Amino acid sequence: MWLTTLNTPARLPNSDFLRRHARRLLRQLHAEQAVQALPVIRRIHCAQVRTQSVAELYRLRHTLQLKHCLQLLAAELGYTSWSACKRDIDARPARVLDRYRLDLGQFGDYQQLWFADRQGAQAWQASNGGYVVAYGEQAAVLLTGNAIPAMRD
Repeated sequence: MWLTTLNTPARLPNSDFLRRHARRLLRQLHAEQAVQALPVIRRIHCAQVRTQSVAELYRLRHTLQLKHCLQLLAAELGYTSWSACKRDIDARPARVLDRYRLDLGQFGDYQQLWFADRQGAQAWQASNGGYVVAYGEQAAVLLTGNAIPAMRD
């Protein structure tokens, strides 16, 4: 049977992890290569941290600050502001940040099956096991072992 939980002890409080992740996002945002900056800009646009278009945000990306990246992460986690997130996030389990750990490659040893939505991933997990990581509107099921079980039609 596939795992249903991961032993990922949090080395940092969740708020400290998010601050470090926000600094990484800021470095990507200020990068000269569009391939690094655009994914962060799209996330800022989707989270409505700033009201400009993606093209305008790209042009103004060097004016964006750490506070914008922190607001982005707070919005993605369902908070209205970074201060609200900061007050509450350390009391939540470390697994709420698994989406960001997945971005950082911390689950690189696990095979990943991607699904269009969390419900599909959870349905597959209920039959086959695995650990579900919500990633925006999509979700991944992380598996251990040498082979992915055959997908059913």
